[in-house]
Amino acid sequence: MQAPAPLSPPSLPSLRAQALHALAISDPTDKVAATHALFDAWEGGRVLLDPAEQLTPLPQQHLPGRPAQPVLMPPKEVPQRSPFTPPGLAMLLHAVTHIEFNAINLALDAVWRFPDMPEAYYTDWLRVAHEEAIHFGLLRAHLQSLGHDYGDFPAHNSLWEMCVRTQHDVTARMALVPRTMEARGLDATPPMQARLRKVGTPAAQRAVEILDVILRDEIGHVAVGNRWYGWLCQLHGFEPLSHYRQLARAHSAPRLKPPFNDAARLAAGFSAAELAELLTP
Repeated sequence: MQAPAPLSPPSLPSLRAQALHALAISDPTDKVAATHALFDAWEGGRVLLDPAEQLTPLPQQHLPGRPAQPVLMPPKEVPQRSPFTPPGLAMLLHAVTHIEFNAINLALDAVWRFPDMPEAYYTDWLRVAHEEAIHFGLLRAHLQSLGHDYGDFPAHNSLWEMCVRTQHDVTARMALVPRTMEARGLDATPPMQARLRKVGTPAAQRAVEILDVILRDEIGHVAVGNRWYGWLCQLHGFEPLSHYRQLARAHSAPRLKPPFNDAARLAAGFSAAELAELLTP
């Protein structure tokens, strides 16, 4: 009697392909669920990584998946109101919620778009996506408790625009998205919290508490960008400070303005020389 053929092991889904799928989801609830599920699957060994896998990108108009609302407009045209009024507080919370939604997309894009990186790179950015999804969930729930939801107010698209500008260069991506655009949050969060404390309402105090969680985690996220930017500079023989200046010019990165949160930036892996560079005219 002929022995039965051995069973082939079941094929597991691809980490980077699944990240691309999650990125393309437009419904925020579904995107958050897919991001958490992918992180859990990676942690549980139920998804495989082929760093060299060649993925066919979706048309740019499909990335990232986003809902029909909020309406996107240039940053200077986004209306602003005082957080000392209930509508103004909701608008401020919405702005931060939008940043965190974009941050989910930025991290997922870093996972799928750039091949041939070490496994730890993909683990780092998938964890960032998972934590950004947690932040989005906290903020959205608080916004809903105030009678609003994500999409109720206009927003801008600056974070994703830098993502598009750096889509062909992983070193530029690490330099200019986590270390520049997202690091601005390290500087902006404490003054925002100070204003919210002056508002003094339970809703404002809850926002302060959520921002404490976000600031703690964002230090780690910026550190991921610093770690991989340093690794790539060493790999290619770039001097980090001068190469950063070159990338910032080439991709029209915004010039950062003080005050800077030096303690948070140092904790995130910026050097003293890099902090001094921020103050150079």
